[in-house]
Amino acid sequence: MENNFKVGDIVARNSYEQDTMFKITDIEDGVAELKGVFFRVTADATLCDLVPVKNCELREAHEDDAKLYDVIKPSDRISGMRHMGKEGDFFISGRILHVDGDEDYLERSSKLYEHANVHATTIFIKEKLMAEKVPELVKQLRPNIVVITGHDAIQNKKMIESLDSYRSSKYFVNTVNELRKLESSLDYLIIVAGACQSHFEALIGSGANFASSPKRINIHALDPAIVAASIALTHYEDEVDIRETLEKTVTKIAGIGGMQTRGTLRFGLKE
Repeated sequence: MENNFKVGDIVARNSYEQDTMFKITDIEDGVAELKGVFFRVTADATLCDLVPVKNCELREAHEDDAKLYDVIKPSDRISGMRHMGKEGDFFISGRILHVDGDEDYLERSSKLYEHANVHATTIFIKEKLMAEKVPELVKQLRPNIVVITGHDAIQNKKMIESLDSYRSSKYFVNTVNELRKLESSLDYLIIVAGACQSHFEALIGSGANFASSPKRINIHALDPAIVAASIALTHYEDEVDIRETLEKTVTKIAGIGGMQTRGTLRFGLKE
């Protein structure tokens, strides 16, 4: 069986009771490099540990995943204004800059933003280069919300308080620090940062409004985008309902935590 596997195949691991679907990104010496299809996780496994995912199972999983788009909707205040047609007849969401270290997850996040009808610019940048490149993008694009995500993992579980024990947390923290040099206010520049198992406390401490991962778990590929879109569709006079926003994500408060933050959507009048 193992000789039949190739790069691009969708598989699961027997040793983990087939709990997560992966795409094979590389094969060398009987070991496959894996990337989560729905969760921001990477792993490796021997080919003999892998089983192919049936097309019907993958299709059903994608259908379930697409339902996540429907959790993004304007706040009750905005819906009420639209219904009454009195206080404003057009709305502009907050502007999102979503920087991702994974092109596949970036594309899926772009589709969520499009479905939610929010203004979003999505750019692929590897985690190591984010601190250098993201501040310049912020200067150019002037977003209200910045998402910094990609891949991360705890590499030394005996020292989880040290940033050096994480694959990418130090890059995310450095990026947040650089962005806070441009804008220190958590309301004028809203930052959503982190990926799977990221150092939540360090990210919040450096100035992120929302971050992963309080319980050091793997987060869903769309979790950061769900948070960002929810903020973009909350009226600027309202605080984001933290608990309600996190409940919209797949991994919920164990995967992402956050601080008091104001929304970024505004309404207007025209003839």
